[in-house]
Amino acid sequence: MNKTALRALLKERRELIDPEAHGLSRPTGRGRRARGLAQQQVDELTCRAVDTYNRLETGRYPNPPADYLRQIGRLFGLDEREWVMLCRYAGIGDPPGPLNPSSGLELPGAWQEAVDGIGHMAYVSDASWNVLAHNRRFAELYPGGRAPANTMRWMLFDESAREQSLIDWDTVWAPPVLPQLRAALAARPEDPTLRQIEREVRADAFLGRLWEAGGAHLHPDGAERPLRHALLGPGHVTICAAQPLTAPGSRLIIMLFRPGPEKSHVSTPMLRANG
Repeated sequence: MNKTALRALLKERRELIDPEAHGLSRPTGRGRRARGLAQQQVDELTCRAVDTYNRLETGRYPNPPADYLRQIGRLFGLDEREWVMLCRYAGIGDPPGPLNPSSGLELPGAWQEAVDGIGHMAYVSDASWNVLAHNRRFAELYPGGRAPANTMRWMLFDESAREQSLIDWDTVWAPPVLPQLRAALAARPEDPTLRQIEREVRADAFLGRLWEAGGAHLHPDGAERPLRHALLGPGHVTICAAQPLTAPGSRLIIMLFRPGPEKSHVSTPMLRANG
């Protein structure tokens, strides 16, 4: 727990909230008039016992439950970056999921220009794997030069993906993709797109067996897999994955493709700072 940082974050955001916007009045009587919500009013709005919020703001509440921190985060109007900071400062580590259900489903428009400036195949997808932005090189990967609307659905169910683009689909591609779906559902259990994909996975004879078998969550960052490019033919692709900070669950994927039978980055050394 970082008591100093926790107090500074909570106090600053609490003082920005007008009590009258929540049907409450500003404190009256003697003494200094604090800005924003009083600590007792936070307890009232979150239906908690008196002094609960004071214990949190002053760092006297070790390991507060995530559902209480979520109440505070939503009441104070925190964004996703501040939500992560709140959980870390309170001592529970990274949050168990996004603060709001809509988080991870939209990105600033500047991401399209950023992706256009990448020389390799690149795209950004939201937390449901819907493609939000991609560059021309990424579209050229697909027959007809048209990128899919949802990359998870394409990798799992598209016939051309299974039979042509994703070489060794049943042994190299499908097994690590399904744990990513499982992990996403754990973080976003009410996501309708992910739930629909899960239902289709369970209904598929091959994928259903893989799903029931389980498997560890393996993120794709650094993975190298065989791939058939629509224009360049068969080769190997190395996947570099990152996450835009404003959209938890979204991902930036950069795909480094090399035609031919040889793997491209299997012996590339790790990057480390000198000293």
